Amino acid sequence: MRAAQAQPERLRAFVELEARAVGFDAIAFTTPDSMPAAPARLAEFLSKGRHGTMEWMAETAMRRAHPRTLWPEVRSIIMLGMNYGPEENPLALLDRKEKGAISVYARNRDYHDVIKGRLKQLAGKIAARTGEDVKVFVDTAPVMEKPLAAAAGLGWQGKHTNLVSRQFGSWLFLGSIFTTAEIAPDLPDVDHCGSCRACLDICPTDAFPAPYQLDARRCISYLTIEHKGPIPREFRPKMGNRIYGCDDCLAVCPWNKFAQQASETKLQAREDLKAPALADLLNLDDPAFRTLFSGSPVKRIGRDRFIRNVLIAAGNSGEKELVPACERLLHDASPLVRGAAVWALSQLMERRVFAALALALRSSEEDPEVLAEWEEALPQVPA
Repeated sequence: MRAAQAQPERLRAFVELEARAVGFDAIAFTTPDSMPAAPARLAEFLSKGRHGTMEWMAETAMRRAHPRTLWPEVRSIIMLGMNYGPEENPLALLDRKEKGAISVYARNRDYHDVIKGRLKQLAGKIAARTGEDVKVFVDTAPVMEKPLAAAAGLGWQGKHTNLVSRQFGSWLFLGSIFTTAEIAPDLPDVDHCGSCRACLDICPTDAFPAPYQLDARRCISYLTIEHKGPIPREFRPKMGNRIYGCDDCLAVCPWNKFAQQASETKLQAREDLKAPALADLLNLDDPAFRTLFSGSPVKRIGRDRFIRNVLIAAGNSGEKELVPACERLLHDASPLVRGAAVWALSQLMERRVFAALALALRSSEEDPEVLAEWEEALPQVPA
């Protein structure tokens, strides 16, 4: 009998000790069969089209819903969490309209790189000690981390569908190690949401059709990160100054009173990304964008999508000083940027001035989506 099987409690203690040594704040154990309700919930989510343009969710649904389909040999799953709690309440930034609000998770290094590196360190130690096989996953893989983490007892999935921890509130990055080792599972946590619906009520775009259900197509995180085209007009005013992701439903959770600031320096907010000025961001060309967001998850959406988001924030800001920068972007190489610039100016300019600008520029515009922006914006410009 292998050492891991002969002394399961020792293995658990070893994993917990080594996990904390490499920087994980929460550790728990479960099995690949511990989330029987998750496949049906995923199927309903997909059947209703609530995944939007995230086709990869449908393409990997079978592997995502059933861990053994992803790796038939897996016997145990180690769920790990790393705290990324912010220094201050991110909701306060929403009142500073001249600043851009970047989601807490994206204000420093890409957590995928940080977490995956630590998972590999830990997995190597487990493999060396047990002789068992291991595989590591972060959320770029088709693994349902939140249901597995809930099954393992790291927390529970709140009414906003995200994991809530009694110790860390909303602020846990998740990763997993699949292994062929037999490790006794932990008990799941119970739902502590009670009658609270703060996360549902605060959502600016009503992205929750019901408690414990999310329609990603209405979610600002999806719209600013995953959505590639022009953002639907109905959502633009509701985005406020959120330029990458949204923390509202996370930040409002009462369980955050027990949260603490991230101890991992790579997950603590960079000073220049805590509240960047929209005026500075509007001037980013592609090289400057790549330099500013080097190592950040923001970099993956590309400069054009990011500037689209910043332009919407500019339009919502009421800051007339941003008009010249927005006007320059009417001549940007990207139709996505030009279209967003049209909308921003329609919100910042007087009707007469905007109409004159439209008269001067519409005739030279060839992209149909940008032309549509001009046509739709003109009747809605404030008098």
